[in-house]
Amino acid sequence: MSQEIRTINLWGASFLLRGSGGVNCHLVRTDTGYILIDTGLHAKRTDLVKELESAGCKPGNLRLILITHGDLDHTGNAAYLRGRFGAPIALHRGEAAAVEYGDMTSNRRNRPGIAARMILSFVSLLSRSDRFRPDIDVDDGDDLSKYGFDAKVLYLPGHSKGSIGILTASGDLFCGDLLLNIDKPAPPANIDDSADLAASFEKLRGLEISTIYPGHGKPFSLDALVNS
Repeated sequence: MSQEIRTINLWGASFLLRGSGGVNCHLVRTDTGYILIDTGLHAKRTDLVKELESAGCKPGNLRLILITHGDLDHTGNAAYLRGRFGAPIALHRGEAAAVEYGDMTSNRRNRPGIAARMILSFVSLLSRSDRFRPDIDVDDGDDLSKYGFDAKVLYLPGHSKGSIGILTASGDLFCGDLLLNIDKPAPPANIDDSADLAASFEKLRGLEISTIYPGHGKPFSLDALVNS
């Protein structure tokens, strides 16, 4: 299976993206259509759709929308794109509550207190029209070849309890927010469970990975991570 990766970097006025290098959506062209990994913020919807269509991704040939985790800067356009392009949404069950109820704090084991959640609700909630239930529950080791995508799902908790990565047969890893590359490759500041994060990093050590595509920042090699 041939695969071509196009990273769509979306910047926004939201403070959520300040200092984050924007948020990345990764569009993969396969022999049978397209796969989209993460969907950006609602505010950047027009930009995202223009980028998708300019790449040749149109209603009918988007095979699957994969969400790495439930934060709204990765899920903000998923429901809209499902309706417009007719593609199912795949997500780990650990993130299902976050997207169904629109609360990105619900996919954390260590949730903030009530007062902090009230403050966060003004900036971290999906609007009702953008909330959704995933069509497909994905988990560690799931094969995505049925969608024309020569890749598998990796369960990589740490940033959130249901975070996943996508590893292609050629060694490309889409890691969500497990790792960022703003100034250099590094874990995110927002870590839900440090033990889970360490276990996820250990899992990566045993895999053949060439290039890592983070949710924020530029792609980098595994060697760059080891030497950073």
